[in-house]
Amino acid sequence: MRTFVAGQEAHGDTEFAELALGIDVDLFRGPLTPETHRERAAREDAARGILVDLRAEAEAGDEIAGWDALYADALTRTVPFLRAARDYQPGAGEAA
Repeated sequence: MRTFVAGQEAHGDTEFAELALGIDVDLFRGPLTPETHRERAAREDAARGILVDLRAEAEAGDEIAGWDALYADALTRTVPFLRAARDYQPGAGEAA
C-alpha cells in the first residue's frame, strides 16, 4: 500500500509526519548520525527561528501552527535523551 500526502509519496512513518505536518523531524530532534559543532549550531538556530514563527502564527489564531509548534518543541526535548543513550557506556559510573 502506498501513502500520499499533498501529492507526494511518503516512504515511512517519519516522512509521513514530515509531509503531513510540514515539520522536518531531524531539524528539531537532531540527526541520528554525528554532526559537527558548526552543523549543530546552524540547525539549532534555524529550529529556534522556525519555532518563533510558528508560535507567532499560533498567537495570531492559526491553530495548526500552534499544534506544529507543540510538536516541534517536543522534538527538541528528545535530543538529550538520544545523546545520553548513544553515549551510554555500560559499567561507567555504576557502584561496584
